[in-house]
Amino acid sequence: MTSIVDYTAELIQTARAIGAPGKGILAADESTGTIGKRFAQINVENNHENRKAYRHLLFVTPNLEENISGVIMYEETLFEKDDSGKSFPEILKEKGILTGIKIDKGCIQLSGTDGETVTQGMDGLGDRCRKYYAQGARFSKWRSVLHIKDSGAPTQLGIDANAYVLARMASISQECGLVPIVEPEVLMDGEHSIERSAEVTQRVLAATFKALSDHHVILEGCILKPNMVRSGSSAAKQADAADIARCTVRVLQNTVPPALPTISFLSGGMSEEQATCALDCINKYGDKSKKPWSLTFSYGRALQQSVLAAWQGKAENIEAAQKELIIRARANGEAQRGIYAGSGAQGKAAAASLTVKNYVY
Repeated sequence: MTSIVDYTAELIQTARAIGAPGKGILAADESTGTIGKRFAQINVENNHENRKAYRHLLFVTPNLEENISGVIMYEETLFEKDDSGKSFPEILKEKGILTGIKIDKGCIQLSGTDGETVTQGMDGLGDRCRKYYAQGARFSKWRSVLHIKDSGAPTQLGIDANAYVLARMASISQECGLVPIVEPEVLMDGEHSIERSAEVTQRVLAATFKALSDHHVILEGCILKPNMVRSGSSAAKQADAADIARCTVRVLQNTVPPALPTISFLSGGMSEEQATCALDCINKYGDKSKKPWSLTFSYGRALQQSVLAAWQGKAENIEAAQKELIIRARANGEAQRGIYAGSGAQGKAAAASLTVKNYVY
């Protein structure tokens, strides 16, 4: 088996490329069940043919590579081919876009806690990662979920359990040539304040990076996918984009080593436009010398809501759907550089809330 040392240069190059200026990640890794829920909103049947057609229209979008550096896929999609026999990773590679793969198997309840969870998927992970690398994947993604509750969650047990599996998967991914995207998502469900969100997110990230260090993960070849620090989705007082930026950057400065090249935020149920504006404010906030990472996006719902609304499962709407994707990708590319002005970026569903309680995919 190839040693991790042989992959080091490639891992570093990949992690940097994903965080290239003006670019970010399209997360198209919804499970079969989750994409079915998206399709149901537009009255499209959840079958293999429709899933293939939808993912294909995303990946062949003209000029997608201008603002998208990587695409995260579900396993079914990674092994998909177009009608000419070309694999989806090959289609992206021709555009200079890197392929990633969701490698976790979802959350299960953590025994002895008040509904806290831990992510499963370690069994056979090394073999799966080597198979994914051979198919063209160059980065992986694993999502852990942490809840803020009045009962005291997340507990230290919950935080440590998830930090451990994130670090273990990161080590295995790097051993197999895949840049790990480490995603410790603190859910925004609840009525908590932005200050409570900041306190919990800081504890979670501190534990995560301690675990990554303990497992000898190469930070230069790793990516963090965190939540932005926000008010609870049901809180009476909602923090604005400026406060989100201030609290998020402060938490990152207190927890994330400068060796890490790229931080790719999840949208966490914000609308397309809210997610873009928050990212823009984060990149505008404070002294750039104190933000040594590329601060970019890894959005699923916040890049696809307007696309789905335009597509409606109809071949004649593909061009219109692709135009919506480019609108959002360019808007977030500008936000990554802190130059987003907001004009001309209102897609068909850009203002619609995307909040889903206890979101799974």
